[in-house]
Amino acid sequence: ILYFVADRTISMAEGKKAERWLPIESNPEVMNSFLKKLGVPVDWEINDVFGLDPELLLMLPQPVLALLLLFPITEKYESFAREQEAAMKDVAVSEELYYMKQTISNACGTVALMHAVINSVNSGQISLAEGPLKRFVEATKTLTAEERAVRLEADDDICGAHDEAAREGQTRAPDREDQVDYHFVCFVQVEGGLYELDGRKSGPILKGKCSPDTFLTDAAAACKEYMTRGPENINFTIVALTAKMD
Repeated sequence: ILYFVADRTISMAEGKKAERWLPIESNPEVMNSFLKKLGVPVDWEINDVFGLDPELLLMLPQPVLALLLLFPITEKYESFAREQEAAMKDVAVSEELYYMKQTISNACGTVALMHAVINSVNSGQISLAEGPLKRFVEATKTLTAEERAVRLEADDDICGAHDEAAREGQTRAPDREDQVDYHFVCFVQVEGGLYELDGRKSGPILKGKCSPDTFLTDAAAACKEYMTRGPENINFTIVALTAKMD
């Protein structure tokens, strides 16, 4: 089972040692446990994506609100990421988009899950129960991406929920200091645009036009773009935030 990457990030709180959370399994059962602890209603859940062919995508419960891609970090990816960021210079993004930086090591999956859920909350598709995530959203809705990262570093409730979920995995979780060379990004549709959200980048990446009806196909194509840059590597995993499976 793959684990969320131990990112090489630095705390944004002045004079503070970089935060490092316990890695968590790339496992829908563990992810759903984490989301439930945050206050995400049981009507929504994370499900495995078994393939990007149309017939396999149709197996997912509808609607699909977000795709999360776990991929290996390579030199090709680092070069691709720089190209993405350069292409976004002077490109406007939706003011309705919720984006936060990632400054906590081992938390890329957590940030991707939060990006998926919070943007679905802001679009009116998910209503959060009282809990850590609802409090976080309300406290950070007017903050910058950097300020949201600092707030997450200090959020003991979300950190605690993360660690509890990490300990529920089927395999031994790596130590906090372990380096795992994988990373998560999230794809969402907001105000007619398909966005890639990665807290390690300088900002959101606008992939192109998109609608709720075309989101799954468009997001799958964005995932394929990653895969074609490393066709020799089979270590890609995709999960989706969807309606609860019947």
